[in-house]
Amino acid sequence: MWFNIYLIDRRSSKPSSNSKIAYFEILSPENRPVVQKRILLENGFGPGHVVLPDTLSSVTYTIKAYTNWMKNFLPFNCFLKDIKVYNPLRTKAFLGNIKSMDIKETTPGIWPVNSGLNLNVNNLKKDSLEILITSDEIFRSENSNVIYLFIQTHGIINHLSTCRIADEITRIAIPKNTLTTGINQITIFDTKGPVADRFIYTPGKDKQALTLHSIDSCKQRNKVTLEMDIENGPSDIQDLTNLSISVATKPDNPEIMSLDDYLVLGTEFGIFPGNLINGRKITELPPEVMDSVLLTLKSNWINWTTIFSDEAQLFKNPPEKEEYTISGRLMTGNLQPVYADEILLISTPGKEAAFQYTRTDQDGNFDFRVHIDDELKDLILQPDIESKNQEIYIESPFSDQYLPYEIVVDSSGKSVPPLVIRQSINYQVRKIYGSSSVGDCLTPAIPPLKSKRFYGTPDFELIMKDYIKLDSMPEVFFELVPHVTLGKINSVYEISITDAFHKRLEGAPCVMIDGVIIKDLSAIANLDPDLVEKIDVIWEKYRVGNYLFNGIVNVISKTGDFSNGALPVDAIRLHYRILDPVCSFVSPDYSSTEIRNSPVADYRNTLYWNPSVKPDKNGRAMIEFWTADIKSDYIINLLGITSEGKTVSLRKMIKVR
Repeated sequence: MWFNIYLIDRRSSKPSSNSKIAYFEILSPENRPVVQKRILLENGFGPGHVVLPDTLSSVTYTIKAYTNWMKNFLPFNCFLKDIKVYNPLRTKAFLGNIKSMDIKETTPGIWPVNSGLNLNVNNLKKDSLEILITSDEIFRSENSNVIYLFIQTHGIINHLSTCRIADEITRIAIPKNTLTTGINQITIFDTKGPVADRFIYTPGKDKQALTLHSIDSCKQRNKVTLEMDIENGPSDIQDLTNLSISVATKPDNPEIMSLDDYLVLGTEFGIFPGNLINGRKITELPPEVMDSVLLTLKSNWINWTTIFSDEAQLFKNPPEKEEYTISGRLMTGNLQPVYADEILLISTPGKEAAFQYTRTDQDGNFDFRVHIDDELKDLILQPDIESKNQEIYIESPFSDQYLPYEIVVDSSGKSVPPLVIRQSINYQVRKIYGSSSVGDCLTPAIPPLKSKRFYGTPDFELIMKDYIKLDSMPEVFFELVPHVTLGKINSVYEISITDAFHKRLEGAPCVMIDGVIIKDLSAIANLDPDLVEKIDVIWEKYRVGNYLFNGIVNVISKTGDFSNGALPVDAIRLHYRILDPVCSFVSPDYSSTEIRNSPVADYRNTLYWNPSVKPDKNGRAMIEFWTADIKSDYIINLLGITSEGKTVSLRKMIKVR
C-alpha cells in the first residue's frame, strides 16, 4: 500500500508544520492493529508505504491516521477510512464488513427536548442566509426576549450577535460573504448556554487551475507521458512540491473521494459518509441535498458540555514539532504506581555523554523527549534511586482509543468482484516471478542530532594512550587522575572527588561508563584498563536543570557502546527507531528493445506512484511511466495542496489495449 499523508491546519486549511510524525494504522474489524507505522512529515507532508501481511483475512479493515496532538481528542478526531482487503492466498469467503456505530448515538445531543425554541435555516438564497427562529412565550419571558446567535466555521468565528425575539417568529438575515467556505455551525444560546444548532455548507469559489494532458489509449509496454500545467491559476499554485500521483487499475465501482471532499468534512464528523452521498462529489451536491446530509451528522469537535464545564482541560500529548515523546510508567514490583516526583534518568551510550531526567506524576507516569530522526537509538532508562522493587514500563506510542464497532456478517452470498479476481491473479503471477515495486529506502530529510557532552569541556581529561599501561583501574585513578579516589570500604567500592582546593565534595559523585550512570562501582574497578580510551572528570558540583551532580566521573571505553558494563538492576535498555523506513516505488523501463521483448511477465496492478511531483518555475511538470502486460482501464489520480491551502484534485482515465 502506497500513500501520502497531508497534515492540514483546520482553521486556515494550509499545510501544517505543527507535527513531524504521523501515526498510521490498519485496524481489523475488532479494532486490532495489523499494521502500525510512524511516518515523517516535512512541512505538512509525508509519503508512506506498508506491506500487508499475507495472513490477513478477507474482511473490511480501517485506516486510521493521527498525530500525537490529535491523541488528546480521539477516538473520533482522526483520519478514518474503511477499505476492503481480499487475500488471494486464502480461499475463505469475504467474511463481512464493519459498521461503525452511529456517532450521534455515542455522543448524544445536549439540547433540552422542549426548550421552547426551534431553529430553521434557508440556505437557498444567493446572497443571504435566512435564519428562522420560532419561540414560545415562556421561553421569551425567561430570557427577556434576548438570544445570542453564534456562527463558526472550523474554528473561525463568522458571526456573533445579540438578537431580540419579541414575537413568535424572528427572521435574521446574514450576508453569505461573511461566511467562511466549508461547513458552518449555527448555534443559538440563551442566558444559560446553547439551546439549538444547525450545520449548513458554504461552497468555495476557486476553480481548478491545473490541467493534465496525456494520450487516452495505448498498447502494452508503451511509454505514457503526462504533462501538467497551470491555466491562469493563483500564483502560489506554482509552489506545489507535494503533488501525489498514482496510476492504478480502475475499480469496478470507483469511490469518488477527492481532497476537496475530505476537507469539507475533515475529521470532524468521523468516517467519510460515502453512503449518504451515493458516489457523488460533496463539492458538487446541490445546496438542499448537502444541507439534508448535514442534518444526519454531528460534530465531534465542538462539545458545548465540555466548553461550559468548570473543569480545566489537560492535554497530555504535546505536538511533536522537533522532539518525539517516549512515555511510560514507573511501577513497584507488585504493579502499583510509585509516588509522585520520582526521578527517572535516560542515557544514550556513546563517547559523547547525553543526559536527561524527568519526574513521575501522581500515577507514576513519565515522559522523555528525544530528537526526531531515523537513527536506531540505544537508550537506557533507570530510576535515580536504585531499588530492586521498581520496574519501568514503556507505553506504545499508538493510541488505544477506538471507535465502537458492530460487525455485520455479509450473508448475501455475493461473489468476489471481477476486478479483485483479476488483481489476485496478477499478484500471484508477480509472486511467481519474484517481481516487486518496492525499491530502496528513501533518505529522510532530518539529519541525526550532532552529539555533544552534556557537561561541556571537562575539568580534567585523561587520554589513556598517552600513558603507560597500568594493571588495574584503581591503579589508574591513584596514579593518573588527580582529585579522584577509587577505593574499597567494607568490600564496597566508592569514589570520592575533591575540588581544586582539595576539599572533598559532599555526597556521592555521578559515575558513568560511556555516559551511562552506574551505582555498582565494581564495574569500574574490574574494568580492564586496556579497554578504556579516556576518562572525563568534573571536579565541581554541576547542575542540569534542577538535577545536581556532586562531581562527574565518566569512563569512556574504546567501543563507546556500554558493552563492557553491566546494566543496572532496575534499568531497561531500548533499541528504538522513531521513524519507520519508507521505500521508493520502482517499475520497469522498456526503453530498450531487449527489455521490452523480455518474456518475464509484467502484471502490475499499480503502474506508477510518486508522492512528490515537483513542477518547474512555470508550474509545469512532465511525468513518464510504462504500461504493463495487463489490458485494462487505468485511473490517473493527482492530488495536492498549495502553501495557501488551495487544493488540487484531478482524475483522468487511460485505456491499455
